[in-house]
Amino acid sequence: MSTTPADLSHAMLIAILMHHGGSLDLPAGAFDPDAIGGLDGAFHAVAMEPQDNGTIRISVRPRPAGDDAGITRI
Repeated sequence: MSTTPADLSHAMLIAILMHHGGSLDLPAGAFDPDAIGGLDGAFHAVAMEPQDNGTIRISVRPRPAGDDAGITRI
């Protein structure tokens, strides 16, 4: 079974919520179109990068072209 960008996004969201006790309050503006996507209407992508201290950094990145673009294994 192949992991999709949607699977990874869902897993990251669940991990972030669970780390914060299962919920997290955000301002409504966090879901404005220009906050969650680029000028072309596509959602931003995310990256997970292991850190030297044993944590994982999750950050916003421009979305690469294509439905499965940008998924890499470390």
